[in-house]
Amino acid sequence: MLDNCIFCKIINDEVPSYKVYEDDLVLAFLDLSQTTPGHTLVVPKKHVSNIYEYDEKLASEVFARIPKIARAIQASNPNIKGMHILSNNGEVAYQSVFHSHFHLIPRYTDNDSFKITFKDNSGKYLPTDLSEIQKSIQESFGE
Repeated sequence: MLDNCIFCKIINDEVPSYKVYEDDLVLAFLDLSQTTPGHTLVVPKKHVSNIYEYDEKLASEVFARIPKIARAIQASNPNIKGMHILSNNGEVAYQSVFHSHFHLIPRYTDNDSFKITFKDNSGKYLPTDLSEIQKSIQESFGE
């Protein structure tokens, strides 16, 4: 636990939250921003700052619970048609609380208050560029 971490304080009941699921390893609670109704955060109870700090065991334990929580959110409202599952890692990726967490954001229509867009940059990369990126990533597994 970190003394100044808001999610650690929520986990330890030092700060109130709207818990929707809890067990010995994870806590899921409503995001106060409610991007869409039912927007839930899933956090490991062990403090890790981001995805890069997970070991295989913790990742397995946390990720194994996400489908169960997602199904409960979906079952809570018949108008939920889909769901984003997002994790922002690092400030440049819009991480604002540096305790790893996963956003489960229900989608009701394609015209609700949330949108993600991906820009097609495929024209900027030659096959040789993609091969170099591929090789660099593959070589990094040995580290």
